[in-house]
Amino acid sequence: MNNENYKYDIKRQLIDELSDSVGLEDREILNVIDSKIENIEKTNSPLKLKEKILLKKSIYDSLKNYDILTELLEDKNINEIMINAYDEIFIDKNGRYVRWDKKFESKEQLENIIQQIVGKINRIVNVSNPIVDARLFDGSRVHIVLPPIAIKGATVTIRKFPERITMKKLIEYKSIDEDTANFLRKLVESGYNIFISGGTGSGKTTFLNALSEFIPKGDRIITIEDSAELNISHVDNLVSLETRDKNVEGEGEINMQMLIRAALRMNPDRIVVGEVRGKEALDMLQAMKIER
Repeated sequence: MNNENYKYDIKRQLIDELSDSVGLEDREILNVIDSKIENIEKTNSPLKLKEKILLKKSIYDSLKNYDILTELLEDKNINEIMINAYDEIFIDKNGRYVRWDKKFESKEQLENIIQQIVGKINRIVNVSNPIVDARLFDGSRVHIVLPPIAIKGATVTIRKFPERITMKKLIEYKSIDEDTANFLRKLVESGYNIFISGGTGSGKTTFLNALSEFIPKGDRIITIEDSAELNISHVDNLVSLETRDKNVEGEGEINMQMLIRAALRMNPDRIVVGEVRGKEALDMLQAMKIER
């Protein structure tokens, strides 16, 4: 029996077994996987130690993580993961687009992973709501489009959450000079309203995170985002707000406009809005007290 058949058989048995178990810890699941591998080896040729370790991790990732995506998410050289269909996956590795040599077992497997991703942050994606933005445990940004909008099948684009880029690093990379950085520091410390604009992938959020270093530690900050990406760690008095989609009944939506209005009632020293794309822009301008 080859490695894929081992994996399929063990996954099938585990799903049946775990369906009657609630709240199993990771250690218990790993023990069950070990037991299943040993039982299958009794009637098939034994696996080498390295093969067994890889198989164990693969099965665990299928059950508890993001299946084959786990390998890509753990690779720090990969910046973006582009799933065009269940059997067509591209990666952006070191600035080059490369087709990956692995794929999901089926459309259903990819769809299960999608529901797992959105379910963890209380988002909904289905035929009625086929486009959604989400995020992973590490903050990576996820954009999902389902059929029939996506003709070839469910499409997922994951922009991995990069290592935090500080203002010092931007200066080292020569993305900005020290004089400009010092000027921006004065603007932030003085409480000026600042807009950051740019195209997709141009580094808006990265630059905003770097600028946030200049916010005085004693300020009260309210952040508002579609999907939480800002990383403000030095401020203690911080409230992070995130939008919410409608539920299956079409109710319960919390949009950017509502959050901006709510933030004004929270006695903020500063409101940091991650992205403005719609009618919430007027509420933001009014909050800034800009005369038009």
